[in-house]
Order: sequence, then structure tokens, then C-alpha cells
Amino acid sequence: MKKLLPSLVLAIVASSVSAADLVTYESDQSFEDVTFGLENAILDAGLVIDSVSYVGDMLERTRGDVGSDVTLYEHADVYSFCSAQVSREVMEDDPMNIVYCPYDIFVMVRPDSADVTTIGYRTFPEGAMKKVEDLLDSLSRAAIGLEE
Repeated sequence: MKKLLPSLVLAIVASSVSAADLVTYESDQSFEDVTFGLENAILDAGLVIDSVSYVGDMLERTRGDVGSDVTLYEHADVYSFCSAQVSREVMEDDPMNIVYCPYDIFVMVRPDSADVTTIGYRTFPEGAMKKVEDLLDSLSRAAIGLEE
């Protein structure tokens, strides 16, 4: 039990994400254009999309069931995928980096700014995981035409 409690506290603290833990880009492109761009960027990098979570649809569908009248998103999807090469590199550095896989990029449109599509991802700790962050940044930028 002594080992479980600190682990539980760490898991709770580590699971909270602040704005400082995110990288986001805003675009005047439509949600559909940005998600299409993201899908192409992921596939063009030779990666496979493991799943797409339709977070916005789920939250809207269950809004009344949980007693809310707040519409959080016009659209919101999360794309999950992995890179065999980058994953191997970061997990050879530290096998516990498995906790970060698969990698996610979100695309959303908020009701209060329906003409702005936001794309982004969580940041990662210093060290080997910055390779993953570089990959996510490259894909996010490509999705909205900001390739360097």
C-alpha cells in the first residue's frame, strides 16, 4: 500500500494538463480541411492512423445525459498514431516512455470562434521524448500549410 499511494498521487498530478503543456496552432481553414490535411500529413510520413476519437460528437451526444446545457465544441476529433522508428528510439532510451504511446493530435472548433480551427498536441518531457514532440509539431504544421 505504501508504494501504491505515491503512485496514485503521481498519476493524478501527471494527468492534469495546463495550457503551458500544450502546443496549438490556429487556422482560418475549415475543420474538414484541417482534418484532411492532418490525415494526409500522417499518411505522407509513412504512419498509420490507429484511431480517431470523435470527442466533440460524444460530448454533444451525452450533454443532456450528464445534466449540462453547454456545447463545448462545434467539432473536436483526436487522431492517434505511432511511429515505429521514433517510438523505438525513445523507448530504447527509456522503456517507460511506452506510457506516451500512441501519440495524439487534436483538431477542434469552439462555438465562440466558429471561424477558427485549432490543431495541437501535448508537450513531452525533456530528453528523448522531444523527438516525438518534433514529429507532432511537423505533422500539425503540415496539416495547416505551415511546413518549414
